[in-house]
Amino acid sequence: MGFFKLSARDALLMVIFAAAVLLAPIWLKPFGAAYPDLLQKFAIFGLFAIGFNILFGLTGYLSFGHAAFLGIGSYTAVWSFKLLSMNVIPAVIFGTLTAGLLAVLIGFVSLRRTGIYFSILTLAFAQMCYNLAYSVLTPITNGETGLRVLRDDPMVLDRAVGVIQEGSPIGDFFGWQMQGFPAFYFCAAMLIIGFYVSLRIFRSPFGLKLRAIKSNQTRMRYTGFNTRPYLLLAFVISGMYAGMAGTLMVVTDPLAGAERMQWTASGEVVLMTILGGVGTLLGPILGAVLIKYFENIFSAFNTDVLHDVFSFMPDWLENFFVTIVHPFVGEGWHLTLGTLFMVIVIFLPGGLVEGFNRLFQRRKKKASSEAAGSRVATGGEKQATAEN
Repeated sequence: MGFFKLSARDALLMVIFAAAVLLAPIWLKPFGAAYPDLLQKFAIFGLFAIGFNILFGLTGYLSFGHAAFLGIGSYTAVWSFKLLSMNVIPAVIFGTLTAGLLAVLIGFVSLRRTGIYFSILTLAFAQMCYNLAYSVLTPITNGETGLRVLRDDPMVLDRAVGVIQEGSPIGDFFGWQMQGFPAFYFCAAMLIIGFYVSLRIFRSPFGLKLRAIKSNQTRMRYTGFNTRPYLLLAFVISGMYAGMAGTLMVVTDPLAGAERMQWTASGEVVLMTILGGVGTLLGPILGAVLIKYFENIFSAFNTDVLHDVFSFMPDWLENFFVTIVHPFVGEGWHLTLGTLFMVIVIFLPGGLVEGFNRLFQRRKKKASSEAAGSRVATGGEKQATAEN
């Protein structure tokens, strides 16, 4: 029962986080990000980044191969749909467990090295998985076309109980089809559960040992402490998070492709974690939301949209701002993201969370100074009154 116990502060954090996630369609509406497809991406990649942060944030081991677990989770989920049922629960379970098994194999080999050598090994394994899925294991993965659920697939459990969907097969949760907001809330539930598990790991003795490994693994080894089982377990847990994120991609769109295993997907989760704050609880989620927001909102801005945005200005000023802003939106949204990444790395090495902490501490310090000044002034007035 100890795993389910939370301190008052952590319980409050969980309540606030769950409320923010579940009410996202409301408070994200002013930002133009309240439509279901984008909300699903926020939840899926937030879960992906949480898992990556357990490895990178707590142990300092930088993996460039987490896309392999994302892809294997997707493929397993599609095969679960094809062979068993369109119910999402078996797909999530099998996808997560299969990713965990692959993580055991990759982690057992990769964790024999540290630093850049570990990163290169994980990248090599991910590229091997990508090439296997793309060209070697085509009977299982369907190669470059991608693996899709078809109406004539066995689906033995669904057919046994007489559950046959009309049209294109869609994942369902006991009658709730995984489209639109129902799909988002399913992904949101997985995100909340994933965040809770991450919170418990961060606060546990296991998490403390991982931080100690990150701080000085050599010293721990000199004391006789075997670090490899802890590192392997962290790697496997992180891989299972990635696998679950991969299954959720299939839950919302029953298609798996080899492109999910490319090195760019692994690099993206690294950017998410660094932007938000490595080793923090909320940072990776903030980074995931920020990158997916830029990718889906800023990339849709064209010249006509910019003219509408700056239409309140005089024509000459409107054209000037459109000319200045245009290279940073639309197809150039990566330029905005790259600029933001440079600014954060240079001025806020701890990511967005560090920036928020600085603002909070500054406001707290200012409030304390004002309170102290008020007490001094009040004391002076009292002394003057007493002398009179």
